[in-house]
Amino acid sequence: MERMIMTLLVIGFFVLCAAAMWWGWRRKATAQRARYAPFPPVPAADDLGEPIAAMTGIYVATTAAGRWQERIVAYGVGWRGPATLRRHPAGVVANRGGARDLFIATEAILDVTTARGMAGKVMGTDGLLVITWQHGDTEVDTGFRGDDRGAYADWIAALRPERPAELATDSATATAPAAPATHDFSDDKGETQ
Repeated sequence: MERMIMTLLVIGFFVLCAAAMWWGWRRKATAQRARYAPFPPVPAADDLGEPIAAMTGIYVATTAAGRWQERIVAYGVGWRGPATLRRHPAGVVANRGGARDLFIATEAILDVTTARGMAGKVMGTDGLLVITWQHGDTEVDTGFRGDDRGAYADWIAALRPERPAELATDSATATAPAAPATHDFSDDKGETQ
């Protein structure tokens, strides 16, 4: 009888912990709905254009730009899982198996880099492809861990917006293609280095 009571207490404790985590996730999502606008729906196939490139891997997270631990959970973008990243003329689509697809318009992309970790997922050097983009009036980072990390350079070159020539320090810099930047999201303050 005593063993049965202990078993029920342990099961009850785990159920209570799971309920608390679910409640915290829902509360965070509700609070973030006030801060972030709804994410754009994926346009129709005719508006997207034919896929230019695709990469399979894992959708890691969408976070506030530069704050790798501030995962956005509102509107269903908080779930990590397998995905296929597709590049179209209109933008990038993350087809997430079992979750809402995410669309990033080409004109919203501010930067594309690599990072070693995001939202509790650490990959080592340059393990994530990170797209920084304008979502409403805030900047966000979307992280993707591709199965083929060798393709990151092609994705960065294709997606990174052109830099104005007046930002270059000399003519050699203005004509040379920009090297892929790397974010280091490893500090505790969430600032890039």
